Amino acid sequence: MNIDFILVNFNYWICVILLLIGLFTTIAKENLIKKIMGLNILSTSVLLFLVSLGDIEGGAAPIIVPGVEVDIYVNPLPATLVLTGIVVSVALTGFALALIIKIYEGYGTLDAEKLIKG
Repeated sequence: MNIDFILVNFNYWICVILLLIGLFTTIAKENLIKKIMGLNILSTSVLLFLVSLGDIEGGAAPIIVPGVEVDIYVNPLPATLVLTGIVVSVALTGFALALIIKIYEGYGTLDAEKLIKG
């Protein structure tokens, strides 16, 4: 594998690494808070991937200004999706942590295996 290929696609490699870390943490850990942290890492990798897709080198914001000629515009849709994803991720994390607090108050543990066994 050529080093230039790795350096040019560095952000995509980071996305894959974060995705694998988040997936492993979500699946392998028994603590519910660690599972939520894994989900956050997983969602961050997806948002980073969307930002990476929307980037165009030399591209300008899609705002038409009289007298300024631009050949390449950046697509604003990935940035919009990322902002929406951030809001959903924060809301999901807050809801999950509230549920985890109630689970701990009711059962006295955050271990998923102990909760399944009853």
